[in-house]
Amino acid sequence: MVLLIVLLALIAWAVVGTVIELRRDGFHPTPTDWSRVAGRDAQQHAESGHVYR
Repeated sequence: MVLLIVLLALIAWAVVGTVIELRRDGFHPTPTDWSRVAGRDAQQHAESGHVYR
């Protein structure tokens, strides 16, 4: 019984720590600004049958 309580406490600690670190991470996906990428034009290399937004 004690082992079960210890495992549940460890799982809860891991979940809370993961949520905190994900919120503190600062990673937010941003779209690529193709006007700032040298030698690359999204329309120039567009593939037929593929949807570009």
